[in-house]
Amino acid sequence: MDIEILQQTVFQNRVMDYLISIAVFLAGILTIKIIKSIFLHRLKSWSKKTSTTIDDFLIRIIEKKLVPLLYFGLFYLAIKTLTLSPSMIRTLDISGLVVLTYFSLRFIMELINYSLQTYWIKKEVDPVRQQSLKGIIPIIKVIVWGIGITFLLDNLGFKISTIVAGLGIGGIAVALAAQTILGDLFSYFVIFFDKPFELGDFIIVGDFLGTIEHIGIKTTKVRSLSGEQLVFSNTDLTNSRIRNYKRMEKRRVVFKLGMIYQTTSGQLKEIPGIIKDIIANIRDTAFDRAHFSSYGDFSLDFEVVYYVLSSDYNKYMDIQQEINFAIGEEFEKRGIEFAYPTQTLYVEKSPENQS
Repeated sequence: MDIEILQQTVFQNRVMDYLISIAVFLAGILTIKIIKSIFLHRLKSWSKKTSTTIDDFLIRIIEKKLVPLLYFGLFYLAIKTLTLSPSMIRTLDISGLVVLTYFSLRFIMELINYSLQTYWIKKEVDPVRQQSLKGIIPIIKVIVWGIGITFLLDNLGFKISTIVAGLGIGGIAVALAAQTILGDLFSYFVIFFDKPFELGDFIIVGDFLGTIEHIGIKTTKVRSLSGEQLVFSNTDLTNSRIRNYKRMEKRRVVFKLGMIYQTTSGQLKEIPGIIKDIIANIRDTAFDRAHFSSYGDFSLDFEVVYYVLSSDYNKYMDIQQEINFAIGEEFEKRGIEFAYPTQTLYVEKSPENQS
């Protein structure tokens, strides 16, 4: 009686066939669990003893991607042992292709994320740079998933060439309408990879100056010295001449001094040495030169050049102020006077007035 039941046909398959399919599925689950418990346990124990991150990445991929895929593959093989209708076979094949594509794309994204994290560690990328890198991940996701879905549709029998051609015509129209946005997007990649500036840099663009506050896909925001926010399109910045003061290792400073014409030649010869000694005794400076440069309209002009060994503007101003104070004190001790705009009027009497 039991044998007769097993031989009965239900939906083109014997009861025995269903039992075999279920047995294959359960045996496969048991095998996967045993292998998972032994293999992953040893792999986790081994990964704790290593300093690399590749083993942690493999464990995460196996647990989150490979094991679920194995379960689905086991279910797929168990069902394929049965005699199915063409529509069921088609549905099962499509489901398998969709699931395989999904897990493959997820694996690719995990690999990209791991590669970026490894890049951050090896290159010691600062948090600000990491934030910029994370801004690219959504774009990469769109590209990867777009390509993956295209291949999926092609394997499902859709005429991708027709779709792509239609999208191409529509894409041209969209690109023409959104060429400014696309230009800013490409400029974002230029800013990211070429790095003309980064968050926190102090830049000057034309008549505008300020600190980089945000770098977006379309615009870059700059906080000006007066407090307002300046918004530039990325294309404007990549097409402009940018002066980045954050990356200035040292600042070259040139200033001039004017002495009165009554200054003696001995005093004039002392001035370069006085200025040199003053600048040499101030920290974070490097003296370059000091020269009697020219005879001005109302002054004897000296030109001084030195370097501030820092990019900090406030520090430069503090040093320049200290130099000015010291020069004033030294010149006062020596009786050297600064010139200021003056005019001397000479009146010559005519012979008639002299009589």
